[in-house]
Amino acid sequence: MSKINKAVIPAAGFGTRFLPITKSFPKEMLPIIDIPNIQHLVKEAVLSGIKDILIIISKSKMEIVDYFKDNNSLYDFLEKSGKKEEVKMLKKITSMANISFAYQKAPKGLGDAILCAEEFASNQPFAVLLGDDLVDYDTIPATKELIETYQETKSTIVGCKEIDEKDLHKFGVVKPKDKISYPYFEICDFVEKPKDISLAPSKVASLGRYVLTPDIFPALKKTKKGVGGEIQLTDAIKSLIETKKVFVRLFSGKRYDIGSKFGYIQAIIDCALKRDELKEEVISYMKEIVK
Repeated sequence: MSKINKAVIPAAGFGTRFLPITKSFPKEMLPIIDIPNIQHLVKEAVLSGIKDILIIISKSKMEIVDYFKDNNSLYDFLEKSGKKEEVKMLKKITSMANISFAYQKAPKGLGDAILCAEEFASNQPFAVLLGDDLVDYDTIPATKELIETYQETKSTIVGCKEIDEKDLHKFGVVKPKDKISYPYFEICDFVEKPKDISLAPSKVASLGRYVLTPDIFPALKKTKKGVGGEIQLTDAIKSLIETKKVFVRLFSGKRYDIGSKFGYIQAIIDCALKRDELKEEVISYMKEIVK
């Protein structure tokens, strides 16, 4: 049960922080320059050794389904225009992985979205990559780091980083069982979005990456509505801690909150600075506007 070749990407939320565009357009399709974040997530999963990916969507997000389908009319047009490289690039997107879709009937929270993946998981451990989170990395994808830790512990793994105190109220915050150690440590509690800094058991927050064992499904089915009136994944993980070991993996990559406007802008700027065809122009422009 140590090999993980499945991943779930929850992408059914309304994306209210990006209204009005998300009124009729999936937040997960917002481009980081010219590549939607959902593609970055799929690529991370694939580079982590995962072959099968389930994307959880709502009925209003069919653009995501269409994006991972072949568009023969577009291919024909590009071929006739002599743009064969563009055709190769687009076909590569649709063949990145075995991508399937499940539908969350109502926005009842992340925990409810994960429940939609029970049949897909087939009683095996699986990775979770949240649609609001982009993690940039130099060597190893964050999901691969979590999988490596799972292979050592055979337990639920929560991807985390230490963050600024002022932001703790936005996330699930973990309490170490003994002490915080790199790259991973066991936890004994989980506080979802603490309203006050004094209620936060550490400065280590869950940031959009998980490896979950099949034990999560019965735990989610027993979980009652929590913060925001939603079924919280962190509450289900917290209940697992009573009988199972749960570990944090401090992943090394830089995480961007694509669900926030500033995080989105940060991701675009940083990604532009890593692209040879854009880097010099972006640097020149930034120098000009900060004079």
